[in-house]
Amino acid sequence: MKGEIHPKYDFVVFKDGLNGTTFLTRSTMTSKDKVKHTDGKEYPLITVEISSASHPFFTGQQQLVDTAGRVERFNKKYKINKPAE
Repeated sequence: MKGEIHPKYDFVVFKDGLNGTTFLTRSTMTSKDKVKHTDGKEYPLITVEISSASHPFFTGQQQLVDTAGRVERFNKKYKINKPAE
């Protein structure tokens, strides 16, 4: 690998903007904001809008959307017949 052409890959703390959950990982992202993590060290802080800690799919709070009738309306609109069985 060529030297000095790759971005710095270091530890950063990501903070979920919805519920405040933080997690430490490595990234090429950086920030001027700093935060002291649970290990007592200070790391750059990256705030994200949503993470797996607050996303409805991962928390089990996802609501299913009733799509009944959508296919039928499409077929009726474009006069598509059902395939023969």
